[in-house]
Amino acid sequence: MSEIRLIEPVVRFCAVISRHQEARQWAKQRLAERWGELGEKGESSPFEAGGFYQPEMGDGLTKELIGIAQFADPAGLADWKNVTNEWESEYASLSDHPEPRPLNLDPGYVSQAKLVLATIKDRDHRIYLRDGIFAEVTLNYVGGRWIHHRWSYPDYRTETVARFAANCRARLRQHLKATGGFRVGVKKTPGVKPSPKV
Repeated sequence: MSEIRLIEPVVRFCAVISRHQEARQWAKQRLAERWGELGEKGESSPFEAGGFYQPEMGDGLTKELIGIAQFADPAGLADWKNVTNEWESEYASLSDHPEPRPLNLDPGYVSQAKLVLATIKDRDHRIYLRDGIFAEVTLNYVGGRWIHHRWSYPDYRTETVARFAANCRARLRQHLKATGGFRVGVKKTPGVKPSPKV
């Protein structure tokens, strides 16, 4: 019988999207308060998505990728998505912005081999987790570079995202080397605490 091994930790991150700077700042503060010290910060970039979000979020959207310093167990992905959905609703109720959805939060994680996003939308390439949440492998690390797939969102095919993912991966590998936490031959993963649900 195959021996079950615990998996390697990951770098948890969240895409923060809004046309309002104060909304993005609120989100980053909430991430720091609930998930811990912030780590990698991707470059701010325009977010269009073919106008899909315009009716509920308005024009002139900006996206930022924010990594979390503490490494996490990827099993928490569904919890992360449900919690960020709650934060979106909370901010909408607290703010006086005219849009029904002034803030969009999309969590995911970076491992050594892939960048994974959480989503509520089912497609042929997505795997159901639980509580209405699916997982999508959006990017893979192959041959020393990040590659996308036919389903990868256009905004995740950019050099900006590749640099962010590379920085997350480099820090993760440094941690695994320092702790001896690589999965091969390892029965427990040092230095990983269960991810908080809130």
